[in-house]
Amino acid sequence: MYVSKSSETPKYYDPEIETMDREQLEELQLKRLKWQVKRCYEFSEFYRERFDNIGLDPEDIKSLDDITKIPPVTKEELRQEQIAHPPFGRYVVAPQKDWRELHPSTGTTGVPVNTIWTEHDVENITQWTVRTMWNCGVRPGDIVQNGFSYGLWVAGMSCHYAAKAMGCFVLPIGASMAERQVDYLISPGSTVLLSTPSFALYIAERMSQRGIRPKDIPLKIGMHGGEAGAEVPPTRHKIETRLGIDAYDYFGLAEIGPTCASECEEKAGIHWVEDHLLVEIINPETKKRCNPGEVGVLVLTHLTKEATPMLRYWTNDLARLTTEKCGCGRTHARCEGGILGRADDMIIYKGENFYPAQVEKVIRSFDELGDEFRIRITTDEKTGIDVITVVAEYKTKEIDNEEFKNKVKRAFREELQVTPGLELVEFGTLERTMFKAKRVEDQRAKAS
Repeated sequence: MYVSKSSETPKYYDPEIETMDREQLEELQLKRLKWQVKRCYEFSEFYRERFDNIGLDPEDIKSLDDITKIPPVTKEELRQEQIAHPPFGRYVVAPQKDWRELHPSTGTTGVPVNTIWTEHDVENITQWTVRTMWNCGVRPGDIVQNGFSYGLWVAGMSCHYAAKAMGCFVLPIGASMAERQVDYLISPGSTVLLSTPSFALYIAERMSQRGIRPKDIPLKIGMHGGEAGAEVPPTRHKIETRLGIDAYDYFGLAEIGPTCASECEEKAGIHWVEDHLLVEIINPETKKRCNPGEVGVLVLTHLTKEATPMLRYWTNDLARLTTEKCGCGRTHARCEGGILGRADDMIIYKGENFYPAQVEKVIRSFDELGDEFRIRITTDEKTGIDVITVVAEYKTKEIDNEEFKNKVKRAFREELQVTPGLELVEFGTLERTMFKAKRVEDQRAKAS
């Protein structure tokens, strides 16, 4: 860790790496990429078969651009590999004697995909997680209330390790017990909250119900990941005003690293740990790299992971990338606006495409509405046409009228280019979540 000679808190955790010249950073990436590709080919039948099938040799990777010669790997391919070669597939590169921890994906979209950490992986992930937390202003001595899930799902563990390594006091409560979360914000008085955006809003709701005001607690920082929301302006505003904090976007995924990108004080996009990861944005149709600023699918490659490295992992998350130096002085690439949505979450309605995060932006821009919402998809029995209805909660019965509904529908039209139906229900009707919120309820199978 960088220690300032002055009494001021250091701005960067590792200034040599975080402010490294892009040319030097890319030289480091290439060196590590060549090492990773060679060992994957030598020690993994899974990767060796993929290379041999297209006639690719590890020595063909001579530049960072050459990584595009390697075919992307999808989660479904990893699932099928595990089924064919249980329990962990053949993409494990490190020998079993070096294995230390097992961390599967959440399994929210199918069978969990197993990943393994060696001791060196644990150390690397801990250190880069410290850096991502430092980006958001977390410092030694903070009381970190860890509301990410613990156990086999990995974000809670990595943040726990990092907070300890940084010299923080950790409250490992996990994604549960909303009332206890509020209790700990009061005593011992957490200064940092880690959670999904939905859970943060739920905690704020319970605080309000107990008559606890933001000024009554010492909380100052929120790091929110696991779902879209923290970079949706109305959602960020609600979290910040209701908890009295600065709210930052936080991103990770089990197959790559539970916590591998976060915002800084500029709130100008999530910074990647590019000394450990190679980041690409790929056009999902052409499979070509997008130009800076263009939206495409996020594809990630491990540069230092030992046990289960991913070469060009197709995340299915949509993002845009810039390598322009941030106002904070960091040089690592950023995804401006964070993760914009998931390709498989895209909803096609009346010829237009939109994402749940856009619906969230509209719903949470109205103070008259609650924070929870659902997007219900059904089929009209007579016409066979899909029908989309947004279900939201009203705070007072008086707003359940056509005039207010039309106001919301106009906002939908402006944001989505289409106008879904709107159903308002009593406040508290929709289930609150302490984990990843499931916004889309596809009832078309039932309707048919």
